[in-house]
Amino acid sequence: MRRLDPSLLVILGGVSAALHVGKLPPALPALQQALGISLLEAGFLLSMVQLAGMLLGLAVGLAADTLGLRRTMVTGLLLLSAASALGGWARDASSLLALRAVEGLGFLLASMPAPSLIRRLVAPERLNASLGLWGAYMPLGTAGALLAGPSLIAWAGWPAWWWLLATQSLAMAVWLLLAVPADAAGRPLAAPAGWPQRLRQTLAARGPWLVALSFAVYSGQWLAVIGFLPSIYAQAGLAGAAAGAATALAAAVNIVGNVASGRLLQRGVAPQHLLGAGFAAMGLGACLAFAPAGHWNSSVGIAAQYAGVLLFSMLGGMIPGTLFSLAVRLAPGPQTVSTTVGWMQQWSSIGQFAGPPLVAWAAILAGGWQWSWLVTGACALAGLGLAAMLGALLRRAEQT
Repeated sequence: MRRLDPSLLVILGGVSAALHVGKLPPALPALQQALGISLLEAGFLLSMVQLAGMLLGLAVGLAADTLGLRRTMVTGLLLLSAASALGGWARDASSLLALRAVEGLGFLLASMPAPSLIRRLVAPERLNASLGLWGAYMPLGTAGALLAGPSLIAWAGWPAWWWLLATQSLAMAVWLLLAVPADAAGRPLAAPAGWPQRLRQTLAARGPWLVALSFAVYSGQWLAVIGFLPSIYAQAGLAGAAAGAATALAAAVNIVGNVASGRLLQRGVAPQHLLGAGFAAMGLGACLAFAPAGHWNSSVGIAAQYAGVLLFSMLGGMIPGTLFSLAVRLAPGPQTVSTTVGWMQQWSSIGQFAGPPLVAWAAILAGGWQWSWLVTGACALAGLGLAAMLGALLRRAEQT
């Protein structure tokens, strides 16, 4: 039997980690009923998984080359497995919040080294396509969780859902350990400089900052919209399985944009054009999805709003694949790729930590979801500005 490409196995490891991010939205109605969780607490539960990335993304990026990329990823999956297993026993919101923070550290360790690991495992001519595929790890994992979660939770309860995902992460960690070449066995990169030098090089360069901030304004609005869709549909009277399927499709179409971004970059499309199109689509899609003119109790209104959600997610998917490629391209040197990706992950986590509570806060103030598009629209406008600045930076780099 043909052995699976190790770079694809790394992507599957990312999907395994992303399942833990996506496992919460379909469980929110059950958690609110079982544990008495408020809407604002639900927003923090959605974003708490990003706490470690928000605080430690850069530090883990600096440490990954020293600790080993494969070893770091396997450790993250094992931590996710342990925290999810314990989470199934939580009986109050505070315990679940604390364990979601631990899961956040596991998610960071499992996802942050992957772009550098893929870079080590694939030929240069395959790098853009592989990184575009890696950019789909989050929507693929989220869609899988949203699709499978409602039925399993209805059948066995939310703790069994936590324990099932703990088991799959453990299995994925063992598979990675056995099938991905050891850190010293891959194609060697330049020996890494000391961490103070790599830190200075990364933070002194403009490219890592622009890529990181772009990821923050993308990820914050994407997680907020996709994360609250099951709750929005539940309030509209949609059955749990139907709400989960609709949200899973909204998350899954993000994969189309990620894969397309890698193909388009290989064909020479300018990265700033892909970013601009993605952020413009997210702004328009959010307006359609949450504008006051929409009515959830009208079949026409629901169809129009759902079309907006699909537009938001599918074309917005061009953003992460493009940014992962730019992170490798705009890193100050080969020895700072992991540090640049860590910095990008840190700001992505800041966006995901802030986005859901801000949208929940806006919904509480408005007495409904009708003004949520103001929060996501502000993120889209910021993204358009950052895309323009990245374009100018790339043009200057080509001229030198």
